[in-house]
Amino acid sequence: MLLLVGLGNPGPRHAAQRHNVGFMAVDLLVRRHGFSAWRKRFQGEVAEGTLDGQRALALKPMTYMNDSGQSVGEAARFHKIALSDVIVFHDELDLAPGKVRVKTGGGAGGHNGIRDIDAHLGNDYRRVRIGIGHPGHKDLVYGYVLQDFSKAERESWLPRVLDAIASEAPLLASGGKVGDEKFMSRVAHLVNPPPEKPDKKG
Repeated sequence: MLLLVGLGNPGPRHAAQRHNVGFMAVDLLVRRHGFSAWRKRFQGEVAEGTLDGQRALALKPMTYMNDSGQSVGEAARFHKIALSDVIVFHDELDLAPGKVRVKTGGGAGGHNGIRDIDAHLGNDYRRVRIGIGHPGHKDLVYGYVLQDFSKAERESWLPRVLDAIASEAPLLASGGKVGDEKFMSRVAHLVNPPPEKPDKKG
């Protein structure tokens, strides 16, 4: 079974904030692939479905970001899910807005949700890092991630990224490097399609 975790903070006040892009990605993935309705479990909300023929459990921790590991750890232990089958979708300051990268393991990079999951599970799980850009100085980070996405972002790259992640998510189900590479390549292509070659016939 796959465990697909979206990170964010609960409640309408946080719903449109940059820090909640993980929730947004998993919400759309669940709708796109016909998962069950959300229900309360594991200190969060869960929905069940399949990705590329594999059983999958989507999870949005409702513990607030800094305690995400409590919810993720509970779900992973209950279902005996291997760390290699845990995929966490989260915002990434160190990637330009709209860039998406998949990686396994590594440090938390200052992300408190990732740090808490590391503390509860170890760090050898996969992360789908969704770039939100950096405000330019570390003192501005807290306010930046808890700001709503701007109107310009909501009308440009954000819906394209979320749509691409949802449509190409089955490529992540294989758990292999090839699938992850294909996912990144397909998402990049959908977010920024190459310009059409001019028709030479004219």
